[in-house]
Amino acid sequence: MRRAVSVLATVCIVGLTATACSDNSGATSGAAPEGTVNPTASLKGVSLTMWVAQNSVSQPKQAITAFEKATGAKITTEVIPDPYESNVPTKLASGVKPDLMFWQPTGSTLPFIQPQQNLLQLDNESWVPKLGKTEQGLGQVDGHRYAAIVTSPAVLGVYYNKDVFRKAGITEMPTSYDDMLADAATIKAKVPGVAPFFEVGGDKWPLQWQVQAQMTDLPQSFWDNLNKNKNSWTDKTIVDAITKYKTKVLDGGLAQKNYKTATFVDQGKAVMDGSAAMALNVTALQAQIQATSSTEEMDEKLGWFPIANSSANAEYSPDQTNGVVAFKTGDTKRQNAARQFMAFWLGPDYPAYIKANKLVSVEPSVPNPAGLPQTAIAQSKALATATGVFQVKALTAPDMHLALADMIYGKKTPREVAQAAEDQFDQVLKARGVSGF
Repeated sequence: MRRAVSVLATVCIVGLTATACSDNSGATSGAAPEGTVNPTASLKGVSLTMWVAQNSVSQPKQAITAFEKATGAKITTEVIPDPYESNVPTKLASGVKPDLMFWQPTGSTLPFIQPQQNLLQLDNESWVPKLGKTEQGLGQVDGHRYAAIVTSPAVLGVYYNKDVFRKAGITEMPTSYDDMLADAATIKAKVPGVAPFFEVGGDKWPLQWQVQAQMTDLPQSFWDNLNKNKNSWTDKTIVDAITKYKTKVLDGGLAQKNYKTATFVDQGKAVMDGSAAMALNVTALQAQIQATSSTEEMDEKLGWFPIANSSANAEYSPDQTNGVVAFKTGDTKRQNAARQFMAFWLGPDYPAYIKANKLVSVEPSVPNPAGLPQTAIAQSKALATATGVFQVKALTAPDMHLALADMIYGKKTPREVAQAAEDQFDQVLKARGVSGF
């Protein structure tokens, strides 16, 4: 999924369970049965259902086809219409459950499907220790694992046009956000007609990334206190980040002229054809470009570098294609089959899966497939030292991009953008019954 979003108070509004608005973790655990799962054991006659989003329908196809061939099971995918993060809880509230489902494996989004009540615990699965360090930190709530991590989280950084950088005389990549702004000013002065940044107001969700990159110096203690309602989204660091984005990038002429209406697809085209020098975005942009460009074309034209507020580090942003959850359906045979599918996917099938989908590996013991663009390899290397975006660190993720969209049309000030994030954050956590809100 392209954007990292919150689910507002959907779960509490629709009443997913009788305890949907509390943090009750005392419900039945759904712990996995003890013992090693044989990933290729016969499952003839067993049928499973998997929910997927519109843009992730093709993601599990290779794993499903291989699993069906190996076991005799049948897995049917069902597409849940967009917005996926809102429609899934609504459908669950109607009493319908799948066996498996793609879901964003973060502490801000997993709670919206009430994992303690609805999902199988996956603490002791054989694939857990195979995951990389960053991936091992995902998919957990209150110390228990509820999601298998099948793909690497999206990495936030900067895609740049190599030819434009050469024309501007930039030979060393920036090592801070301010360094990057200085390079942008150099491009504006030395390469007329090229926009230093390409910003995406039309699709809204990418507007958050320039701000998120500037929030990386906030210490963990800030997030710990924010999650206890002792700090606020109106903190000076956050307001200053929004203000700098508005004044330096947008009002300062460092973005293309149509930044208010430009789309995500436009962004990929612009950075490839050199009408824009840089695009700050997550891995979804790479996937978008890969859909219309060969690896050779990408390697020739595109570079990538990590950026944070005061360092050359990246950020990671999980999305729904990273995590797979299994539901407590009351049918032991189907629950065990769902566990077996995960063991197969992250076990004997994993090398073939990442090769078919041209993905970096989440398992250090499984090498990346050949033929990945250099941008993908650079992102994979940067993941080890990347820090999580606020969707990872906050108990719930406000839709800051929507408030930023209001800002670019003059409907909100930077301070009001921050206040909108604070108001939504408080509303959702209060509805969930989180202590302190």
